[in-house]
Formats: sequence, structure tokens, C-alpha cells
Amino acid sequence: MDAAKNKKYRFKKAFRYLEGILYLLKTIISDRQFLYISCVLVGISSALAVILLKSFAHSVFKLATYLDTIYKLPFSNSIFPVIGILLTVFVIKKFLEGSIEKGTSQIMIAVAKKSGYMPKKQMYAQIITSSLTVGLGGSAGLESPITITGAAFGSNFAQNFRFNYKDRTLLLACGVASGIAAAFNAPIAGVLFAIEVIIADMSVTAFIPLMISSATGAIVSAVVLKESIILNFKSQFTFDYSNIGYYALVGVAAGFFSIYHARMFRKVEHFAANLPFGTYRKALIGASMLAILIFLFPTLFGEGYESIKSLANNNAADILENSLLEKFRKNPWIVLAFVGLTAFIKSIATGLTLGSGGNGGNFAPSLFVGSYLGYMVAKFIELIGLKKLPIENFTVVGMAAVLSGLFHAPLTAIFLIAEITGGYGLMVPLLIVSSISFAISKRYDKYSMDIFTIADKGLVFTSDKDKNILNKIELHNIYSNDAEVLTTENSMYDVKNLFLTTSQTFIPIINVERNVLGVIYLNDVRSILFNTYKLSSTFIETEMKPAFLVSLSENTGNALQLIDENNLSEILVTQQDKLIGYVTKVKILEVYRENLKNLRIE
Repeated sequence: MDAAKNKKYRFKKAFRYLEGILYLLKTIISDRQFLYISCVLVGISSALAVILLKSFAHSVFKLATYLDTIYKLPFSNSIFPVIGILLTVFVIKKFLEGSIEKGTSQIMIAVAKKSGYMPKKQMYAQIITSSLTVGLGGSAGLESPITITGAAFGSNFAQNFRFNYKDRTLLLACGVASGIAAAFNAPIAGVLFAIEVIIADMSVTAFIPLMISSATGAIVSAVVLKESIILNFKSQFTFDYSNIGYYALVGVAAGFFSIYHARMFRKVEHFAANLPFGTYRKALIGASMLAILIFLFPTLFGEGYESIKSLANNNAADILENSLLEKFRKNPWIVLAFVGLTAFIKSIATGLTLGSGGNGGNFAPSLFVGSYLGYMVAKFIELIGLKKLPIENFTVVGMAAVLSGLFHAPLTAIFLIAEITGGYGLMVPLLIVSSISFAISKRYDKYSMDIFTIADKGLVFTSDKDKNILNKIELHNIYSNDAEVLTTENSMYDVKNLFLTTSQTFIPIINVERNVLGVIYLNDVRSILFNTYKLSSTFIETEMKPAFLVSLSENTGNALQLIDENNLSEILVTQQDKLIGYVTKVKILEVYRENLKNLRIE
């Protein structure tokens, strides 16, 4: 015990010493130079998190495979995910205050609504929970937890050294880029993922810090992480132009399959998360359903990268090992049907994994179903005698197609697959499948699957720059609470006196509970106010106009849209249906201009 305490003390002392050196360095060199050094440190931190996660997950997968080989128990793989999800729920409930943010959307919320701030617990919470869930066989991916961890490292480093909003957000993105780069040894894909998915608006100068972090993450991963742990291919890929039509077919199939996967995942996750039971019972029921699926389709265990390699090597029969159909592994049609069914079931398995309480992401599942889809197209065309296609090519381009469709990140998809295949021989088909899949998916789902449920609420940045800026403005910071109000008990004389004694051009009419009944506008009653006869014979109820309201919890973009659509100068703000104030169009545009100057990442 004393040795452990002594080791912990030495670690803290070394950390404080390094921190002191960095503080001193910050006073000596320029801000830009210190930013570059920070990019390297964030890249190293993210890469080490990747190494820890990937190594643990790979070790458990090897253990499960070994047990299957020795004991020939087809149900053993099903037990691990149940244990992993229950342990994840226990850790979240006992040590993480009962909740944990999942998905890359949490990073985008931090950028859009929290000025780039992420809680410290995200630097370790994602590593622990996702390693338990995915490491023990949960049917999800580690990349989403990796990106959140990297973003948390970047954000908290920036907070510690008092970086401004622009550089804080940039370091957050650097953590994301280095995480992806380290996970796949794909530095270009890491940079592009940070740009396409995390940061909506960025200048060219921001590329340099991202490239530094991404390259650092890839180098650390390449040096420390065993090559067998990451997804890579060593074959030399070549492109035959006579197969363009078939690649286009993969793109079309992937576009529609992306829509299916995203929608089915959301339905299953929502179902599992809303089971009417306690936390542990719900986790047990959801994990048990997952266990049944893994029993029937063993390759749903964990990330599934080993089965991707089997398909790419045209050894699809290997995925029937330890399944009920193992004896049919020599029948190509049964193998093909098994591959196809597994691809369709994957979205259900991932939804159960995350909905029942596990932690993980959809990045690896998108690569999984993409490879299965590409294999299915190529193998089906071969089996019907139409043409013998290069199975490996179609397997890897299928990954890019589905990744592009699900995350709406075609450039990331193209360069990720180009990098993990060790060359650019398939660049043309990658461009074809990614663009077609993206176009189809975008046509039916406006937003990517990670931000689908929150984009319209203004919680994340989208490609609409004006909307991004407006949604960053919080209504509670700009509304006025000094509006003079009247009730229906008042007379038009009271209306006249209020307009004469204030600068208001509108008067909200409320009841005793402060619910808004309507609004009287000065321009509408001007002729009445200066006519004694009309003033005495007119009632407030007859001159009220319907009130346009916006809740304090809504985003500012919605408020401005309502103002413009109804040709207003202001709009009333409510909280729990009670009037609390108003916000003017002039005030919104004034704050918009201020934010426009500060938003662009440089």
C-alpha cells in the first residue's frame, strides 16, 4: 500500500513539474508557438487513450476466441457482453453521477453551446465505460468514445492554460483529429473528420494545428500499437474502369442502407432505453437480447474488424464459425445470406448495446455493415454468373460508402479507406461510392445519424453558418424583462397612459397567472387613443392581436424566424407558459454581429 501511495505521489509530483515548465514556457514564447506545442501534447494524450482502449478490446476478443476454440461453447461469446454492459451501468451509476454523454454529438454541443468547454470526467469516463462495453463484446465501436476523450483532453488542456474560445475549440478539434488518426493510423482522415464533423467554420490557418496533432497521434500509435490490432489492409488495390457501374451500384445500395441503419438504430436504442424497468434490470434485459443475437450471429461480438478482414480476403465462410450454420460454410449461397442478414441485424445489436446502458459509437458499425454490403454486391454478381469482381476492392469501398452516408462526411470516408488500404489505387471508386451514398442519404435524412435528433433544436453546428451563429446566442442573455403589461380588467385609458409614459410600442395583455392573452400594438390603436369617443367605447379585448411567443429554452434562430415571418419588431419570451419578457430584432442582430467576429476558428 505504501509503495502504491509513493508511486502515486511521484506521478503527481512529475505532473506538477511538467505543468510548471509549460507555464514558464508560455511566458517565454509566442501564443502561436505555444499552441503548436499544445497540439503535440494533446495528440500524445489522445493516442495513449486509443492504445489503452484498442489493446484492451483486442485482448478480450482474443480471449473469447481462445475459449471458443478450447471449450467449443457456442454461448460463451454471448456471456461477455452481458457482463460488460452490467459493469458499465454499475460504473456509471456508482462513480459517474448516474449519467454519461454518448456520441460525437456531445463534442458538437460543447463547441456550439458551451464555448468549447468539456467536463474533466470525460477524460477518463469514456475510456473506462467503453472498454467495458465494447471490450467485453458489446456490438458497438470505440471511435466515438475515443473522439470524446481526445476532445476532453484538448478542451481541459486549453482551460488549464487559459486559451481563448477560438484556440480552446481548435485544441478540442485537435484531440478529435489525433484520436481518429491513432485509431486507424490515418492522419489525413483525422484532420478531415475534425473539419467535416466537428468544426463547421474554419480558416485555412487552423489546418496546421490539426495536422500537427493528427500526425502526432498517428506516430505514437504506429510506434506503440501492434499492427494486428488496428484495421488495415496490405494488398495492392487496383481499379478496373469496366467495373464503374458495379461500384455505382454499391454507392446506391449504401445510400439506402445508411438510411435503414440510422433509423433502425434510433428505434431500437429508444426502445431499449425506455424499457419500464430499473437501471440494472433494463440493462440485463437489453444485454440478454443482444446475447441472443451474438449467439446466432457471432461476428456481432465487439467491433467486428476481424470479420471485415475475412471478407476482404474472400474467406467469408470464416464468419460462420461457432454459429448454428457452421456446417453449411461450403455453401456459397448460405454464406452470402448469412452475411446479408448479419449486416441488417447489426443496427439492432448496436441499438441494444447503447440503449440498454452500454457505451460506444456507430463509427465501427458503419465500417462493419459497409464491408458486408460491398461483399454482398460483388459476391452476388459473381454467383449469378454476371461477372467475377474483385471481392477485396468492393469490401473496402463499401466501408467508405456507408461511412459517408451515415456521418455525411464523404471526404473522411474517402481518405480513411485510402489510408488504411495503404495506397490510393481505389481513389476513383471511393469517390464514386462516397458521393452517391452521401447524396442519397442527404436527400432523405437532412442530418447525419449522430446529430439527427438535436440539429433542429440548435444544439449543434450545421453547414448553415448564419443558423450556427444565431443558435450560439442564448435567449436568456439577451431578453429584456422590463415590459409593462396590462390585463383585460384595464381600460383603453390605461393603454393610452402607458404608451404616453413609456417608449414601448406594444403592450402584452396577461391574466393573473401571467399567461399571455394577446398584444396591443401602438400602430393599430393610434386612431383610437386620440379620439375621446372611441377611447371610452372600446375595450381591450377587441383590440388585442394574437401574440407570437418563444420559450426561453428555444434557440435564437427560431425567435428571429418568427419575427421575420410575421413582420414584427419584437417577440414575447415565456418560461413555463408565463411571460417573463421580450426580445427585439435589433438586439438579436446586434449580438449576431458581435458573434460573427468571434466565431471563425483561425
